[in-house]
Amino acid sequence: MADHSLKFLIDADHGQFYVQDLEPYDAWIAEHAMDPELPPAGWTEEAVHIHRIGLEPHSISVGTARDDMVESLITVHASAPMTEPTAEHIVEADLDAPTGQLAISSPGVAPEDGPSITVAAGLLRVRVSYIPSEPPAVDTSGGPGDHFLYQIDLWPTDQARGLVILKQGPNPWAG
Repeated sequence: MADHSLKFLIDADHGQFYVQDLEPYDAWIAEHAMDPELPPAGWTEEAVHIHRIGLEPHSISVGTARDDMVESLITVHASAPMTEPTAEHIVEADLDAPTGQLAISSPGVAPEDGPSITVAAGLLRVRVSYIPSEPPAVDTSGGPGDHFLYQIDLWPTDQARGLVILKQGPNPWAG
């Protein structure tokens, strides 16, 4: 399987966007949405301040440094790629994608209105790299926060490994 990628801009409303296998995620959320023990979108205190990603079954929430239009690049690989040396923060996690249809959305962008990408169905390893960048070539709100390219690398795996921080960025980091 050759690498393929999708570069996009998304309104990271509330400083986040989501990468989800929507059908199984919706089924899971229908059963668990009212559970007071589960933090919304996987945003635990540690996720907010250290990981910068929130995890739920079939979903990864990517925390952004801005509540604004942000640029992201998703690349699907056959195996784990090299890490990006210019990244300020790098974290890996597992994403179960049984349908192989990933939708990208945010609190302000419905899944049907956001970009999507097809991947090999099954368990994926996801690496999110926060790469310092210039502002995107679109009008943004000009609000506070650093500009990053949110690089998301995906590859199939046969073993869940949990969340791992490969490179810890500064804390506090957004704003």
